[in-house]
Amino acid sequence: MPEVIFPGPEGRLEGRFHPGLRPRAPVALILHSHPQAGGTMNNKIVQLLYQTFVKRGFATLRFNFRGVGKSQGVFDNGIGELSDAASALDWVQQIHPEAEQTWVAGVSFGAWIGMQLLMRRPEIKGFISIAPPANMYDFSFLAPCPSSGIIIQGEADEVVTPPAVQKLVDKLRTQKHITIHHDTIPGANHFFANELDLLMKSVDGYLDMRLSQPVPPPTIAGKR
Repeated sequence: MPEVIFPGPEGRLEGRFHPGLRPRAPVALILHSHPQAGGTMNNKIVQLLYQTFVKRGFATLRFNFRGVGKSQGVFDNGIGELSDAASALDWVQQIHPEAEQTWVAGVSFGAWIGMQLLMRRPEIKGFISIAPPANMYDFSFLAPCPSSGIIIQGEADEVVTPPAVQKLVDKLRTQKHITIHHDTIPGANHFFANELDLLMKSVDGYLDMRLSQPVPPPTIAGKR
């Protein structure tokens, strides 16, 4: 789990990176929760997501948004943080330019950033959004959502209201050519404090299902 420092839009960004162990290893980027509410790359859920992707052979990066830990810059209400995430993905892709697939996973604020990133990066083929703050931020940019993924919500989330997340899920499920899974974890609060095992069971079950499917060949201009 080597510490890495890589260039971001406002200076260096601090991360932890586990390289892929084979050519064309898939890539996963993990995004932490709100920096002004104590979110860092060392939060428990972020670490668990990191570990499960590493275990599956992904080249996996988690990092601190600007102004967190050793990352330079100051909080930028999501605009700069989206640029940080894009820079982080660029950095991983320089190491693994032929990755067979790319995933993004985010927690709360990080889920909002991750879903914006997949709108801008067509190579992202799967996402995991944990407690996306649909009652606090605008998700209308998902028009249409380009990738299939899973949204996981705590039944007793006191920060992100479950009805707001359900409304987002319902909207995304009207789209063709993607599949949105939705799991609600019984009794779980916003931090899944006593339900981390159930949370990761949901994550791992979804990854088992998706990663058992054949990876489509890369698109070549003019051919299918």
